[in-house]
Amino acid sequence: MLLCGLSAVLFGISAPLAARLTDDVSGFRLAGLLYLGAALAVLPVAGRQRPNVDTLRRGAGRLGVAVVVGGAVGPALLAFGLAHASPATSSLLLNLELIFTTVVAAIVFREHLGRRVVTGTALVFAASVVLGWEGTGDVRWGAVLIAGACLCWAIDNCVTAALDELAPAHITLTKGIIAGGANLAIGLAVAGAPPLVPALAALGIGAFGYGISITWWVAGARELGAARGQLVFATAPFVGALVAWTLLDDAVSGAQLLSVAIALGGVALVVDSGHVHEHQHAALEHDHEHRHDDGHHTHTHDEPTGRHQHAHRHLELAHAHPHVPDVHHRHGHDG
Repeated sequence: MLLCGLSAVLFGISAPLAARLTDDVSGFRLAGLLYLGAALAVLPVAGRQRPNVDTLRRGAGRLGVAVVVGGAVGPALLAFGLAHASPATSSLLLNLELIFTTVVAAIVFREHLGRRVVTGTALVFAASVVLGWEGTGDVRWGAVLIAGACLCWAIDNCVTAALDELAPAHITLTKGIIAGGANLAIGLAVAGAPPLVPALAALGIGAFGYGISITWWVAGARELGAARGQLVFATAPFVGALVAWTLLDDAVSGAQLLSVAIALGGVALVVDSGHVHEHQHAALEHDHEHRHDDGHHTHTHDEPTGRHQHAHRHLELAHAHPHVPDVHHRHGHDG
């Protein structure tokens, strides 16, 4: 949960800052620079441990979806949407990502949710309804574009949360280079080169707001499940709104304050949303951060280790303990 929360803070700060760049670096150019910045941020980490050919082949399909939908289409929609709404409103509208992630996780990926997560999601949806249609038609068009970006990222969230064949840094690096490079190439062909200083600012925002943030979110979502990870990440819009109101002098509206109050109540419901029952673990081989005191990682090492990451194998196991739909608990439920 901590990693998803830190990820939310970084992304929340980045949204209103990126909105201020739209006059100089708009559309595809902004989307491309943000994700190229993300790739630069994780390059040193990703280079330490390269995935093997078998690992890449097993995860290629899901990684392709993440690159195209989450790395290319989603950022482009957001970049265009930021130009039509204020930084605070844009930030708060990003709560729609939670709604779409929860729906996709439950319907497509059969992720167990529970009453608290469902209720929390409903509250966040209500907050988005309060906010999304205030203002002029231009703001509403921006809301539609940002909603489209959130849907893309919802699909990306569910795919990458289950993509345990690859390390989070490798996923971010691939999305940044391929999707970011493609969007930037389109932007340069259509609109030409952006001014140097705003372009460098976009790379910097992308480095912490997308590179480090995405990597931490993927790692955290593997521990919580996509829906719960996204519910924690739903604090990002509030951080973004606070930055817009305090540092960027964005006007505060009554609808924004009401939206914050409702959505905060929904996010709070994610706490203690686990459950207990007898469940079966099939034999499995994957790569993710782990410890050896959680009852699931019984392999041995030559030297004692704390929390670490490497490819490892699980033997078949049956037991009962409190859990959420993390990378080890994606089993079905009767109710």
